[in-house]
Amino acid sequence: MVAHEVTNIGNDRTQLTKRAVAAREAMGKTKLQAFADRGYFNSLEINACEDAGISAFVPKPMTSNAKATSRKTMNTPAPPVSEPSSGSAGWRTTWNCVSTGPVPVQTVPLRDQCTTSSVRRIRRWEHEAVIDRMQQCLDRKPNAMTLRRSTIEHVFGTLKHWMGSTHFMMKTMARVGTEMSLHVLAYNLKRAMSVLGIAKMMKGMRLAGRKSLQTLVHASIRRLETFIVGLGRISAPKKSADLSTSSFT
Repeated sequence: MVAHEVTNIGNDRTQLTKRAVAAREAMGKTKLQAFADRGYFNSLEINACEDAGISAFVPKPMTSNAKATSRKTMNTPAPPVSEPSSGSAGWRTTWNCVSTGPVPVQTVPLRDQCTTSSVRRIRRWEHEAVIDRMQQCLDRKPNAMTLRRSTIEHVFGTLKHWMGSTHFMMKTMARVGTEMSLHVLAYNLKRAMSVLGIAKMMKGMRLAGRKSLQTLVHASIRRLETFIVGLGRISAPKKSADLSTSSFT
């Protein structure tokens, strides 16, 4: 794992760009392909990824009850208008859309392929071409989500297995972030030892330079000290005036 962050936001819709940029910077790359599940789908985030030079692969969520399978037949251009719209997550923004008025479809031969209603109002986001390009890339990569699952899901499963049913022991974002950093550090070390072996891993760490290794060790020690101090505050008796008689677990 090259980048992670602890958050208390209940969904992933605003996390795609931040996580992709953080991963790219951590790896020192200029180009990146970001694979994410449907929970990360957000048109604004996908557009931001393209602006940042990151190729996003996020399938559209299946949240529509519409029965039509093809809706491009009746798409006619109109002057762009600015309309406020509300997303499924409850956030509000202003989207510039290409919109048409209600189109009567009672006598249209292709009505069943366009809508189940008697009229159809057509709207298109000004950056919808970004979503279309991403969908075309997904169509050319039918195994994209299989690659995502095989890459990251076992990591989540392993960490959750280590952490147990209670997951985090600490409280507050800073301490929970420290606890998560220790889990990630332990996972990366065990994974490196499993893939490379201890001898090759140590050789690679020496080649990386003493300065980089010392920085990593010092950062790990600081995180561990913060974790131990926070754990001691939770475990220490409130009425104990003498630290020598306090019990720590």
